[in-house]
Amino acid sequence: MKQFLILLGALAWFIEPAAAQKKPAPKAKSTTPAKASAAAKPAAALSPAALAPGKAVYSQYCLTCHQADGGGVDRMNAPLNQTSWVLGEKPRLVKVLLNGMQGVEIDGEQYANVMPAFDYLTDQQIADVLTYVRNSFGNKASAVSSAEVKAVRATNKK
Repeated sequence: MKQFLILLGALAWFIEPAAAQKKPAPKAKSTTPAKASAAAKPAAALSPAALAPGKAVYSQYCLTCHQADGGGVDRMNAPLNQTSWVLGEKPRLVKVLLNGMQGVEIDGEQYANVMPAFDYLTDQQIADVLTYVRNSFGNKASAVSSAEVKAVRATNKK
């Protein structure tokens, strides 16, 4: 009997070896032409070296909530892959880091967790992490410069 169960288990693994490891498919994100902006135009691919500083900031401050794949956590922490917030207007995205966010709807889904403000990060750190996010997880968007962050920070009203 024990041999039969081992054989049955091996056969099940052979037929579908990765079934237990499959992650549910993410919901399709749609972006309408009205949401698209000049900032959302595809950008030239950035090198891994150019994205490395942003990846380091992401790993330190963002990874826990938004996950290694940028998929977030359903109804809790927003995904960063292919959303209108990430691919859209850069000033709005900069303000999210400067002011934090809570109870927001992103592309038709509600997210409840509080995202704290990261206004203590330098302009360069914010530019680096946003450039990383806008060019990772399947995203392709223009880079964010520290000058853009500085301009938003100067006019930012919480």
